[in-house]
Amino acid sequence: MRTLKTFIILFTAFITYSTVKAQDKTANTAVNNVLSAYLDVKNALTADNNAQTKAKAKDLLTAIAAVPMDKLSVDQHKLWVTYAEKLEFDSRHISQSDAIDHQREHFTSLSKNMYAVIKGLKLNTNTVYEQYCPMKKATWLSESNAIKNPYYGKQMLTCGKTTETLAPAAK
Repeated sequence: MRTLKTFIILFTAFITYSTVKAQDKTANTAVNNVLSAYLDVKNALTADNNAQTKAKAKDLLTAIAAVPMDKLSVDQHKLWVTYAEKLEFDSRHISQSDAIDHQREHFTSLSKNMYAVIKGLKLNTNTVYEQYCPMKKATWLSESNAIKNPYYGKQMLTCGKTTETLAPAAK
């Protein structure tokens, strides 16, 4: 009888641990989808393509809405709630505008808030670089250490510098 109780306790602990790990992967995937969609917006701005920027911002809105808040830890949930509405606000403005200057204006605050989310949640699976444009006095996130400035696009493509490297989250 004692062996059966031990087995049941161990089995329950294993199931609980497995469920927590599955939740982490779900949240991890969703947050990385948000980051990927953000990078698509950044790359469209870098290419001076306002129509593609508009479309990619709609994808970003969808990715933000798909983050399963119930799969985040308490601290992660608190951070996400703090920034999700801000991310949605700027993404929505970018997705509704045809004016690349207006899109870039909202990209400034979108980038600032995205940095706070990625740094705070610690769920990114790839290295992320924070980069800075001295002309705009604003930052953005990039998947590459090479500078491709989304604020000025082809006009000043390589203007800027990498200011921080966010390593992939420990697995």
